[in-house]
Amino acid sequence: MSAARGARACVAIVNRALTRITVLLACLFAIGATCVAAQTLSPLAELDLDRSVLTDEGQGVRIELSLSQPVPYRVLYLDNPLRLVVEFQEVNFDGHAAAGLGRSDRVADLHWGRFRPGWSRLVALVDIPLALDKSQEVSGPDGTARILLIFRPTNSADYERRVADSAATVRDETPAAQPAPHPLTRQRGDRPLRVTLDPGHGGIDPGAEAGKEREAHLVLGFALELAERLRRAGMDVELTRTEDQFVPLEKRISIARAARADVFLSLHADALEEGTATGATIYKLDEKASEEAAERLAERHDRADILAGLDLSGQDDAVAGVLMDLARQETRPRADRLADALVSALKTAGLKTHRHPIQTADFSVLKSADIPSLLLELGFLSSAKDRARMADPAWRTAMQEAIVTALADWAVADAAEATLIRQ
Repeated sequence: MSAARGARACVAIVNRALTRITVLLACLFAIGATCVAAQTLSPLAELDLDRSVLTDEGQGVRIELSLSQPVPYRVLYLDNPLRLVVEFQEVNFDGHAAAGLGRSDRVADLHWGRFRPGWSRLVALVDIPLALDKSQEVSGPDGTARILLIFRPTNSADYERRVADSAATVRDETPAAQPAPHPLTRQRGDRPLRVTLDPGHGGIDPGAEAGKEREAHLVLGFALELAERLRRAGMDVELTRTEDQFVPLEKRISIARAARADVFLSLHADALEEGTATGATIYKLDEKASEEAAERLAERHDRADILAGLDLSGQDDAVAGVLMDLARQETRPRADRLADALVSALKTAGLKTHRHPIQTADFSVLKSADIPSLLLELGFLSSAKDRARMADPAWRTAMQEAIVTALADWAVADAAEATLIRQ
């Protein structure tokens, strides 16, 4: 064999060896990547309710949460009423009723769920000032985690200091104010009608519950279906939420205003005593509720915002109050006509309505002065017949088509009136 041929043979052998080594390294890397991926934490920590507990700890409160993985968390304090808030990044509370955690003499009410993107909250309404005495998160060998929180009584001055520190923390995280949008202009039929749909409740606020049915889930599914029907009818649609997430009441109005909505429609399926409420009901804004049931619903909706950890400001200075009243002089009659159009469309479609289908209540989500706003109770989870109707795809289709018809008819009449006023 010549020297040249021998050299070429050696090079070929070396190249084959390098190829095999490269392939082997690629395989090892792939195996390693698979192992790392298997160990990567999921976006949500799952709650093991059976191994979690809320109980008394002397004169205080003990909370233990068993989770599928460790999570960052923090404790905040709120007053008026007294509330302990634990924020997690992020625990999935879906499918678990807060009442299943246990009981404590100190805790009058408990809520949990998603609060904002990437964060969930547990909020405990307590009867005396409590402060965190012990906090511990222990990871198990299987990757699970256990969070222990013990709160003990404290004095009012200490609690007030903690409330102030919590407020400062939240304030520092609040995005800077954005420039105010241009004033809303009334639709005149020369563009698509802009509709904001507001699926009630969500996240930390599940709304009414009956069996396995939760109001927040039911109305979200209905709203997503309705949005598609409205878009197919040529309307522009914005939703205040598109997932099981808490949205403060005032932010829902802000979303509608940012979308330059012509109409704001809040969707609910609440619960009252059997026999008190059944069938679809349309609510208009009024400080004096037309029925005792409507007053109780308004209290519950607003209280849910407070228990979720946010207080409604509800504070308008004198000048703003006068301007809002002036604006409502135009929007209130328009909302009245929309309510009439909805009832007409529902009855034409043969859909069950409440014995008094149009009522008034002081719902916070109806307080936008410049957008005609209504709240539609699709039915009531406290009624077995209503639950059956709302679970029926054919009923949902008929209800959604009736709403589309009502909005389309109203938009034509509303635009005609706007043209006459302009002339």
